[in-house]
Amino acid sequence: MIYILQLIYIKDGQEEVFHQFEDVAIPIISKYNGRLLVRIMPDENSFIEHSIEKPYEVHLVEFDNEKDFEDFKLDGERKKFLYLKEQSIKASILIQGIKL
Repeated sequence: MIYILQLIYIKDGQEEVFHQFEDVAIPIISKYNGRLLVRIMPDENSFIEHSIEKPYEVHLVEFDNEKDFEDFKLDGERKKFLYLKEQSIKASILIQGIKL
């Protein structure tokens, strides 16, 4: 199992475009032995402390292996909608790990 934690930062006014991309991308995760474990849209009260910009959303996804994750990123249907991701996301931080 591999775990992907993603902190997502949205361009001002592009929230709806981002959600259009997510409506396509999230269902595709399961096609590649992946599971969306957590999808959080934190509000101001969710942060106890921070030294980086607060993300718009936080995702934790699990894939059976690295190949499944790579195949998900290359999925043809997902790639058709990457323009929505590029239009709406100003930055993201992706952290990959394993369960200890």
